[in-house]
Amino acid sequence: MVGAGAVAARHLRTLQAMDGVEVAGVADPALERARELAGEAGAAAYPNHMELLAAEHLDALYICVPPFAHGAPELAAIEAGLPFFVEKPVAIDQPTAAGIAAALAGRQLVTCTGYHWRWLDIFDRAAGLLAERPARLVQCAWLDKVPPPPWWLRRDGSGGQTIEQTTHVLDTARGLAGEVTEVHAFGARAARAARTAATPPTPRSMGPRTGRVADGGAGSSGLSTAPAEAALPAADIHEVSVASLRFASGAVGTVASSCLLPRLHRAGVQVVADGLSLELSETELVVEADGRRSAWKADADARPRPDRDFVAAVRGGPDRIRVPWPEAYRTHLLACAITRSADEGRPLLLPEGSGEPQGVPR
Repeated sequence: MVGAGAVAARHLRTLQAMDGVEVAGVADPALERARELAGEAGAAAYPNHMELLAAEHLDALYICVPPFAHGAPELAAIEAGLPFFVEKPVAIDQPTAAGIAAALAGRQLVTCTGYHWRWLDIFDRAAGLLAERPARLVQCAWLDKVPPPPWWLRRDGSGGQTIEQTTHVLDTARGLAGEVTEVHAFGARAARAARTAATPPTPRSMGPRTGRVADGGAGSSGLSTAPAEAALPAADIHEVSVASLRFASGAVGTVASSCLLPRLHRAGVQVVADGLSLELSETELVVEADGRRSAWKADADARPRPDRDFVAAVRGGPDRIRVPWPEAYRTHLLACAITRSADEGRPLLLPEGSGEPQGVPR
């Protein structure tokens, strides 16, 4: 386990509940935090992923680090030939993810990512309905509060809300309506004084949503942690953003994001098809079709399901992984294109492969 924050702890506890699975080690530059989490599993603690990989004989690696710390752990896993599970987002930006994609290309490694909405039973129901009546209009939203980690408010920490948070609904939209070929986005933030909080993020900075240290290691962004009393330079992510989307199928859509609210207000995907509308969240699917309204609750928390399918595939069983790393990379490219479009104030085309988004010819 690379990373010792709350998300890593959730995965560790899911793994512990599986027969025949042993967590061998936990790596985190906050060594006491690593020891605390490792102690739950009787595992060894390490200050970074390099020492973990050198000391242990592993069957797979979990990478549960903040956005800015992705890159080095994935490349090390690929070099070692280890299957790996990555929590979203897969990177902080497009170049980091592209480096991982290049290293992974042609390698027959089992990979999985934490886009658990695709494992929802209500996602399957929605996808079944849209197989008969394809999506024509797709509206995505993530309207929420600012998560606790100070790095979240900085582009060099989280990548911005679209990359770190809204990515869940972007992945869901892709799963329901297919690939996006063009985006045009706008973003804004109000001018305000710098906040006082912990220092900017670094490879030795806080873990996901916990204020704990997470592992970056060699080859990461080069940022570093400092005492909590230091001043946080002005936040620079968009507080509100909106994007228009064009899908390869001919469908059109929007995505709206905001972190200005005191709590989660809405996170989900709405789809309109011929004679059909549906609204999917992490917990519920509401459908109106042919004059009738129906609703279904998710049958269970979907978050453990990617873990179970990943472990089964690593053991040589059936591959039921719904979002392997290359599929998550496509979602990440979409999130990066939206962010870049908002920065540059122009529409961008997404290539069919995994290349850099391009400006729309005028």
